[in-house]
Amino acid sequence: MKTERVTLLTTPKFKAFLGSEAKREGISVAELVRNRFEPQPSADEAAIEAMVAELASRLKDARKSLNEGLAELHAWLAEKKDASAVPLTSQRKRTTARRARA
Repeated sequence: MKTERVTLLTTPKFKAFLGSEAKREGISVAELVRNRFEPQPSADEAAIEAMVAELASRLKDARKSLNEGLAELHAWLAEKKDASAVPLTSQRKRTTARRARA
């Protein structure tokens, strides 16, 4: 956030130069000064920032995929649990039927 003001005394020639440069670039004199003198990230810093952004995006995708896989696993386990939970009366009927055949 821009909250500080800088007052600069200069020659009329230098002031005119700043004005013409700003006009040529289509920006204000203040923006010209900020663009020229505010610290800019180095090429390495910019590359690292891009890699971090890519990693964050891929991590988000990986989490989503993992959560979907876990949901499928839980559904499969619940299905297997339900299939193995045969009511006791059905188990007795099968046991009785086996004994009758024997």
